[in-house]
Amino acid sequence: MAQDLQGNPLLGANPAAVVAFDEALRAYATYHGDPVAALDRGIAAAPECAMLWLAKAWLYGLATEPGATAMARDFVARAQALAGGKREAAHGEALARLLAGNWTSAGLVLERWQAEMPHDLLALQSGHLIDFFSANARALRDRVARVLPLWRDVPGESWVMGMAAFGFEEAGDYARAEDLGREAVERDPRDSWAHHAVAHVMEMMGRPQDGLGWMIAREPYWASDDDNLQVHNWWHRALCHIETDDIAGALALYDGPVRRGGLGLALPLADGAALLWRLEMQGADVGTRWEELSDKWEGHEAPGFYAFNDLHAAMAHVGAGRFDRAGRLLSGASGDSEAAGWMRRYGLPLVEGVIAFRRGDYDLAADRLMQARHISGGFGGSHAQRDVIDWTLAETAIRGRMPGLAEALARERLATRPHSPVNRSFLRRAVALREA
Repeated sequence: MAQDLQGNPLLGANPAAVVAFDEALRAYATYHGDPVAALDRGIAAAPECAMLWLAKAWLYGLATEPGATAMARDFVARAQALAGGKREAAHGEALARLLAGNWTSAGLVLERWQAEMPHDLLALQSGHLIDFFSANARALRDRVARVLPLWRDVPGESWVMGMAAFGFEEAGDYARAEDLGREAVERDPRDSWAHHAVAHVMEMMGRPQDGLGWMIAREPYWASDDDNLQVHNWWHRALCHIETDDIAGALALYDGPVRRGGLGLALPLADGAALLWRLEMQGADVGTRWEELSDKWEGHEAPGFYAFNDLHAAMAHVGAGRFDRAGRLLSGASGDSEAAGWMRRYGLPLVEGVIAFRRGDYDLAADRLMQARHISGGFGGSHAQRDVIDWTLAETAIRGRMPGLAEALARERLATRPHSPVNRSFLRRAVALREA
């Protein structure tokens, strides 16, 4: 029986298909290369190999794009018409739950499967992304930590270390996360996920100068044209510029590599919206940039499909003054899927909050943002990405002349990043309100 690089069965595969499958999984884990193109070559060589179709379904199903999700359903159907074993059944079941909007349930199927097959890289990477998209910090840490010791000398060990680095970072173990991330990129310098895990550590610890040094020194590896995470990594570098009070430098990154990198998919669009939102709150004149983002979001919206995207689309729309477009996103809380529940619990108050903030209704904005800012196991994104919510809330309290709340929020932020110029500015402005 054919096997992939880690020794897992690939029913129906021939040598050419195995090579293509392994190439796709390397690209999937490191964000370098084109995993879809590799899988398409494998399917052309062995169309009866169900795992090739299931791997493609994971790539599309985890894109948080409504159109891609519909295509993923078709790929799963094709796989289910082919011969399969326990591996195919586990992936098929997890995908069915994911594509129905039940992210946590899908992740649990993969957890059970990993207990039997810890070297299934496709299951590990897909489960890791499920945990990320559902904001489940414990699962991000534990899913990978429990299998990492079993990957010693197994092909792809360094990629698993990069996943573990991100999991430990989101769980607050910054020292271990940085050590693992640095070792992972030493072993495979083109592992953009591991590189980005270290960038997250520096962001969360308030080390923007270290972050700039890290990003600049390794730019040839993560900023190449075949890097699928480059827009997000440029976003990380822009955050470092903001934290060092280089607003012009951050805006130049938005106008340059962020826009050039492709604002054509929901995830890069979210990075673009979050960056412009922060820059504008810091006093930057963003001109007509919001109009472009708002226009681009139009093709990626399905209210309630993925609440994290809805929040960032709302930012773009209200930034452009298109409150009617933002209001349409409030219609997406129906249904009994987990994703619909995320919209009801988090998405609706957050979208209402940014609409109220932009309208200058700061009392309403503070009420809505405070309802939903403590996100755990739902809505998605990293701590660094979700920080835009707390940032907006702090700005709301200051603009709304709420000195007690403004000072409390500023000190909350300074407790974890005491040297942050942004956080220190919040405290100065809050104290000035009280003294006025």
